[in-house]
Amino acid sequence: MATIDHLGIAVKSIAGSRGFYEALGLTVVQEEVVEQEQVRTAMIPVGEGRIELLEPTSADSPVGRFLAKRGEGLHHVALHVEDISGTLEALKAKGVRLVSEEIQIGAGGHLYFFVHPESAGGVLVEICQDEITGV
Repeated sequence: MATIDHLGIAVKSIAGSRGFYEALGLTVVQEEVVEQEQVRTAMIPVGEGRIELLEPTSADSPVGRFLAKRGEGLHHVALHVEDISGTLEALKAKGVRLVSEEIQIGAGGHLYFFVHPESAGGVLVEICQDEITGV
C-alpha cells in the first residue's frame, strides 16, 4: 500500500520561501543539493508527511524549466512504497508511462522514480522508498 510521502513545491528561492512555513510553526530539517536533478531541496515535516521545497540550481534543470513555464507551485506528489522495484515492474507491466525506467537515489538517500503526468491524471508522481543499505 502506498502512502503520501511528500508534496514537492517548486520555488525560486528556498531562503525566500521558508519564512511562510516557519510562520506556521514548521521547521526545515534538512537541506541538500541533488546533483543529478540540478535542484536544492529543503524538507519540512508536516504531520506524518513532508513538504519538499525545490529550488533549481540551473535554469535548464527540470525544476528550472517548470518554473519558467508555470511559475512557483505544486511540482509533484510523492508516494512512499515498501517495494520500489516491484512497484516499478508492476507499473511497466501495465503500460504506465514513466519519466525514467531506472530507480535513482535522491534527497536523504531515498530511492525514487517518476511517473509521467500523462499516466497519472496530469500530475507528476514520484514513487519513493526509504534508503536500502548496500544499494
